Amino acid sequence: MTRYSPLPLADANSGSGAAPGGAGGFGALPDWDLSDLYTAPDAPELARDMAWLETECAAFARDYEGKLATLDAAAMAECIHRYEAIDTTAGRIMSYAGLRYYQNTVDAGRAKFMSDAQDRITGYTTPLVFFSLEFNRIEDATYQALFSDPALARYKPVFDRMRAMKPYQLSDELEKFLHDQSVVGAAAWNRLFDETTAALEFDVDGEKLNLEATTTLMQDHDRAKRETAAKALAGVFDDNLKIFARVHNTLAKDKEIEDRWRKMPTPQTARHLSNDVEPEVVEALRNAVVAAYPRLSHRYYRLKAKWLGLDRLQIWDRNAPLPTETPRTIMWDEAKATVLGAYADFSPKMAEIAQPFFERGWIDAGVKPGKAPGAFAHPTVTTVHPYVMLNYLGKPRDVMTLAHELGHGVHQVLAAKQGELLASTPLTLAETASVFGEMLTFRALLDRAKTPAERKTLLAGKVEDMINTVVRQIAFYDFECKLHAARAKGELTPEDINALWMSVQAESLGDAFDFMPGYETFWCYIPHFVHTPFYVYAYAFGDGLVNALYATYAGGLPDFQSKYFAMLEAGGSKHHKELLAPFGLDASDPAFWNRGLDMIAGFIDELEAMEA
Repeated sequence: MTRYSPLPLADANSGSGAAPGGAGGFGALPDWDLSDLYTAPDAPELARDMAWLETECAAFARDYEGKLATLDAAAMAECIHRYEAIDTTAGRIMSYAGLRYYQNTVDAGRAKFMSDAQDRITGYTTPLVFFSLEFNRIEDATYQALFSDPALARYKPVFDRMRAMKPYQLSDELEKFLHDQSVVGAAAWNRLFDETTAALEFDVDGEKLNLEATTTLMQDHDRAKRETAAKALAGVFDDNLKIFARVHNTLAKDKEIEDRWRKMPTPQTARHLSNDVEPEVVEALRNAVVAAYPRLSHRYYRLKAKWLGLDRLQIWDRNAPLPTETPRTIMWDEAKATVLGAYADFSPKMAEIAQPFFERGWIDAGVKPGKAPGAFAHPTVTTVHPYVMLNYLGKPRDVMTLAHELGHGVHQVLAAKQGELLASTPLTLAETASVFGEMLTFRALLDRAKTPAERKTLLAGKVEDMINTVVRQIAFYDFECKLHAARAKGELTPEDINALWMSVQAESLGDAFDFMPGYETFWCYIPHFVHTPFYVYAYAFGDGLVNALYATYAGGLPDFQSKYFAMLEAGGSKHHKELLAPFGLDASDPAFWNRGLDMIAGFIDELEAMEA
């Protein structure tokens, strides 16, 4: 059931940047202390766990292969507990290897350690491939009777999701081949992409910057600097376009081959299954957002052009600050106090869960050479705790990124009590706590706004973040759908992929924009297309869900906090329909998505009213 990926997924809307030179002037920034996982790559505990894993995987296969259908409830419970222990140990090792690698992706020793660990664990766990295949061959009546036993009932949701893959599973031999081959297949192309993007350098006015530092300049007050950064990005992307096109062609073809063998009806099917979400729900979300483009992004960017005194926006104006916005650097201690204060205002419990992240080395915030770009919260395993990565540069959006990733961290801490197999939340719900954390922080800042100009700046910033989370991510989803459909017909040239990218940009961003030559290559650095195909709609799902949730909170739903924490604590043990029911919400209702989109439209209404 698990591929033991060492690579946490960077958040698409992190808003963080990175630049050479460490903490800068933001105060002392925390570093990770990974010793809660292992103290060093040569730690005896790590060697012990690796040896145990090799022995236990072989023993598990010897004890259970060919016998799952004969187990009674007590024996099946012991089988699942042993499987969960293997999952935990493998996850712990790969979390350590992956987090250490993400601290410096250009360090050859770290890359080798991670690759070697992944190779060994993939080899050790190959004998376990039988588990899901054989489990799915258990007769439905036997399965239902078995999992009605109290010893097994709590595990039923995770095995229901596994059995959803039953129509698409291959022979045992082919599944073992795919498991073994993964380290030199998709995983290898993922690493090539990561190492290529981490090594990119951009010349901006004679200064060599990495990807994060250059994209951060697209938010600079100086329009000339934003333009220079945008053109530097386009130039370097063009120089590396053949590599990125090869990565995307190969991964899309790899997926098409596996999907064809599995008889998946669409390229998106596997993602919907793993997200435990119905295709029609995703389609309703997508259609609602696309229909809302004119009243959201199109309308907002026309407003922004007016604020900037421009007839037409260029792509380097999309995330530009307002002219009335006073540039300032937010010290780390202020960012920490802002987020923890917003969390505490909602519930002291939420702040208490977040506090140890700052005190115990669970956050790596500084900017360092070779460090992975962006931001993420990685849950590691349920017997340890999550780790948060940022690239903190003291920008207002960096504070929102901190709120977002800490929301993930709180969610992961609460869900850990479900145990390794049930803690993991489908991607559609995984963004709930993170976006809610952002919303709490935004509302706290908005309540403290002292002037109309300050309120306008905050509202505009939030609208832009929401457009990036909803409109931009659905446009990304449409791009991916088009990319995979086109690749199924044959090899795509870089120019083909460029054209697909541009086909969704004008539609989603609207008529206020001109697009500079070179912008057609900006698809190439988005990590989600490479690491987790069709992930991106989860952001729009999460934002819409949180907007609806927050409306019920603001409306005074009784006992909201306890219901909210119960939802987070459920992890992956319940379907989204069951989790949302206590709030009177239903994601399968098309009106649900319009309720969330109406909140964004309402913020734009307020901004328009300020112009009157």
